[in-house]
Amino acid sequence: MRHTLLDVTPLRSSPPFRRLWTGQTLSGFGSRMTLVAVMFQVWQTTESTVWTGAVGLAQALPLVVLGLFAGSLADRLERRRFYLLMTAGQAVCSFLLALQGFLGHVPVAGVLGLVVLQACFGAGGAPASRTFVPYLLPEHQLAAGLALRRIAFQGALLLGPALSGWIVGGLGVGACYLIDALTFAAALHGAFGLPRMEPGDEPARPGLRGVLDGLAFLARTPVIRGALLTDLAVTVLSMPVSLFPLVNAERFGGDPRTLGLFLTALAVGGVAASLFSGTFTRLPRSGLVMLGGSATWGAALTLFGMSSEPWAGLAFLVVAGAADTVSVVSRNTVVQTHTPHGLLGRVGAAEQIVGQAGPDIGNLRGGLVADATSSAAALVSGGLLCLAAVAVVGATTADLRGPSGQGRSGAAPAGGGVLRAK
Repeated sequence: MRHTLLDVTPLRSSPPFRRLWTGQTLSGFGSRMTLVAVMFQVWQTTESTVWTGAVGLAQALPLVVLGLFAGSLADRLERRRFYLLMTAGQAVCSFLLALQGFLGHVPVAGVLGLVVLQACFGAGGAPASRTFVPYLLPEHQLAAGLALRRIAFQGALLLGPALSGWIVGGLGVGACYLIDALTFAAALHGAFGLPRMEPGDEPARPGLRGVLDGLAFLARTPVIRGALLTDLAVTVLSMPVSLFPLVNAERFGGDPRTLGLFLTALAVGGVAASLFSGTFTRLPRSGLVMLGGSATWGAALTLFGMSSEPWAGLAFLVVAGAADTVSVVSRNTVVQTHTPHGLLGRVGAAEQIVGQAGPDIGNLRGGLVADATSSAAALVSGGLLCLAAVAVVGATTADLRGPSGQGRSGAAPAGGGVLRAK
């Protein structure tokens, strides 16, 4: 039984990882709270879905536009210092959001401007943050460390919005932003405890040349290319979130109280898979586990689309959420295991862009197909396309089916012990 549960060995064995994980977990809760508070403030000011939609654009656009260049910087500069600078910038933006929240009467364009600025700092810090786990943990604990980061993300996704609603309703948006700003202190404390992290023997070349070097590595490395293509297959072809309001109307009569159950079902499955992540993080073939998780996601969504029983449909979403967590953790393990340390920033940035843009495109695809046909047709076709795409990637990428942990060049000292001892 012990081997099936979430493996917390990285928290015990690596104090720097423990401090980093704790700080980033608290900061993740604050960021989710801020997202809800911004949406609420913008809606109260404008009562326009165009403006509330602009909040998502304000957060996503800097990541897509700046992500690869930020990844190149993370592979050129000392990563700990770069991450500290980016995190401090995010904290300042949160304090400014809190200030305008308490003062009031700030135009909505000014609020979105602060959101964009904070997203720019986030786009810079995220690629650097993705390089830390391979430095701090030995390779055999890498999957467990990534599973711990995943459950922290899911916990923030589950509880952060609910906590934000309670605080905004009682104390106002300014208090919510202020709490977020204070959680960045925990993130900074965790980062201050990290060792120096130089990018490697050959830092990234400046500007566009460094970005192109990273893209060239992705193009010539089948295992990483296959992992990212699998992620695109899961998200672009079968993302179901935009269909939930229509499915809710068809199966629950449009009751607003049941609409949230769909996302909750996905999150419950994800948390359950994280809690029992020892069942897959200890397996030697992470690529094969990723393919299995991705295929299970597609199959579960196909059954969700075919199901006429509302509560059975929610059960299939729980399975899909669990499969998504298995796929994400295993994909991150594959990518970080096969990426040289000098390229971790750029590859991490590409992985994050795929993870950001893929669901947005997938939700658009689902909405367009459902508008032309039906929600069931959109869900079933998406699930079947996902299954087909995963099968093609698995059949054409032999390295994904082999054992993990092969051939990373430029790796840190074995076990990361030297870095942890500093």
